[in-house]
Amino acid sequence: MIITIGGLPGTGTTTIAKMIAEKYNLRHVCAGFIFREMAKEMGMDLQEFSKYAEQHKEVDEEIDRRQVEIAKQGNVILEGRLAAWMLLKNGIKPDLTIWFKAPLEVRAERISERENTDKDVALKKMIEREKSEKKRYKEIYGIDIDDLSIYDLILDTSKWNVEGVFNIVSSAIDNLKR
Repeated sequence: MIITIGGLPGTGTTTIAKMIAEKYNLRHVCAGFIFREMAKEMGMDLQEFSKYAEQHKEVDEEIDRRQVEIAKQGNVILEGRLAAWMLLKNGIKPDLTIWFKAPLEVRAERISERENTDKDVALKKMIEREKSEKKRYKEIYGIDIDDLSIYDLILDTSKWNVEGVFNIVSSAIDNLKR
């Protein structure tokens, strides 16, 4: 089984992807973790590395290459804003594509709690990062991240708690397996 889960920062993709991986015994591969790791290796924070990546398309290409190679092995949940797009562009049809969304303020609040930072600071950084990513995705791949037409399930995660979101996603997976 190949599942992709994407969403903007603060929508809960990592939390749910980890839970789904555990429940269904899938490998969890997260593009964001790879990106953070690369930023750390370069001695940059996420905003700096995002700006760097705008000028160095090989950053995104390497993240995407790794995800596609892992997906070919199956039994995986791929987490990343472009995960579904990359698989489809490489001729791999995931069993389920999921996109999480939530209002800007909700996402900023979640990020500020997670990173123990001021909500306004989190909001500002989040907006800058999303602008950078949107630009890179369009320039490098011709992908409009706002085009959700490829997703099987689009869920506003602000409407439910973690267990509620997990139950909805689990139900979708269980129905696929029948």
